[in-house]
Amino acid sequence: MPAGKTWDVVGVGANSIDYVYRLPASPRADSPTAKLRITSHTVSGGGQMATALSACAALGLRAAYVGAIGTDENGRRIQAELAGRGIDLSHLVTRDGANQFAVITVDERTGDRIVLWDRDDRLMLAPGEIPAALIASARLVHVDDVDEEAAIRAATLARAAGVPCTSDLDRVTDRTAALVAAVSIPIFAEHVLPAATGEAGLEHALRKLRERHDGWLCVTLGPRGSMLLVGNDLVAEPGWAVEAVDTTGAGDVFRAGFIHGYLAGESPREILRFANAAAAVSCTRAGALNGVPNLAEVTRFMASASTLR
Repeated sequence: MPAGKTWDVVGVGANSIDYVYRLPASPRADSPTAKLRITSHTVSGGGQMATALSACAALGLRAAYVGAIGTDENGRRIQAELAGRGIDLSHLVTRDGANQFAVITVDERTGDRIVLWDRDDRLMLAPGEIPAALIASARLVHVDDVDEEAAIRAATLARAAGVPCTSDLDRVTDRTAALVAAVSIPIFAEHVLPAATGEAGLEHALRKLRERHDGWLCVTLGPRGSMLLVGNDLVAEPGWAVEAVDTTGAGDVFRAGFIHGYLAGESPREILRFANAAAAVSCTRAGALNGVPNLAEVTRFMASASTLR
């Protein structure tokens, strides 16, 4: 650990309890799949930041979480799950009421999922609840786009402290541009980047964003891998060949893999290769937190699997 740094990664964002229903097909109205018998049902921890930090911890990084939980059974459950994974919860905020939850359907043929979620507005983090000293004590800060003002504050504090900041950008709002500007390494879901830049082609979108952002710019491509613009050099790495069981949380695990590689000083290409592999391993398991791989598992996978070249 570098001198003066307590944490490898501090994460600011959302958590959830997921009610996961595996189905024999994807439901569609006015079709034979409009009514389906549930194959299996599980309850597990999830949420963008909770999953990403759990993956960071499993990969051997020291992680601290800034987020809000409810006082109900779901809040207690996610708190116990995160603590059990070795994540520091000293800055956890408790709100009276229900914790965030999601109902997730998974097509057991393909692993594709649909997420239906709900979150009490009282769980929203305020910018003033972001501890500046904690942000400065990290080697890297990671934010999602659930509570945007809090994320912008965390990213701004990180920049001021000279701490790199990655992001999970999964939607476009009137605050997305400000959040992108605040973080030093924005990581976009594939569907977000064209909407955020007005460019349909992903390489063109990254290069257009380069005109106003000088940091590394990354976009995830699902099973096809990921792309990263470093300066004016485009790095693309294909995904890994796996039989997907459940894609829930794969993007969050990718970000944890990216963070691990970045902090290890790996090259941009090796960072993407490792992050793609971590996400691929997570897709072979059911659940978000339950699908998180450890470092040894990702390393073994990379030694035996093949990419989709």
